[in-house]
Amino acid sequence: MTARIIDGKAIAAALRETIATRIAALPYRPGLAVILVGDDAASTVYVRNKDRAAKAAGLNASSIRLPAETSQSSLLATIQSLNDDPDIDGILVQLPLPPHIATDVIIRAIDPAKDVDGFHPDNVAALALGAPSLVPCTPSGVMHLLHAAGTNISGARAVILGRSNIVGRPMAALLLAADATTTIAHSRTTNLPDECRRADILIAAVGRANMVTADWINPGATIIDVGINRTPDGTLTGDVDFAASL
Repeated sequence: MTARIIDGKAIAAALRETIATRIAALPYRPGLAVILVGDDAASTVYVRNKDRAAKAAGLNASSIRLPAETSQSSLLATIQSLNDDPDIDGILVQLPLPPHIATDVIIRAIDPAKDVDGFHPDNVAALALGAPSLVPCTPSGVMHLLHAAGTNISGARAVILGRSNIVGRPMAALLLAADATTTIAHSRTTNLPDECRRADILIAAVGRANMVTADWINPGATIIDVGINRTPDGTLTGDVDFAASL
């Protein structure tokens, strides 16, 4: 069977155009604040890309860069200021945070209505109850890819590799809401390749380079590779062995 590659770049470009059109029709420019604590190289790249994409879409985006030694109380004060600012509609705190700052405390401090990452417990609970408000961006993006590619989700057997709060768990909730028969697999799953071979839809989000090989894949399955891994030679690769799986 010949593989069909989902053109994620084309789908993303079309989505950005749609968002820009919707924003242009608003009577105001929505405000987005992105907070970066420290100078982690990967986080710096992510924040720069988010800022660029937000501004291209017409958002009034700003980045707040704080030194790595910023105290938890100081970061909480910054978040409270943004919560109270009527010109800020969305707040993103780039993770991971320095080890002296409690991530769960910071996430809980964000106004749930401005928590565009969807990590606040109120938003997590709403998603689990089937009434999502703000949803984590990666699972939401995966669902958009599946729909844009014409994937039949209802009744399909979906397997998610990874159980993180950022991807795996919210991904399962979204697929369940779309009537997929959903399994979360992880490092303790027995006969992991067999579980993957049962999937009509396989979402890889474990953070292990080329972990999923061709013999793990059900012919005709839709594969979405969320993983981003840097190999010893410095190149980036996903969780799925792409070349071998075509």
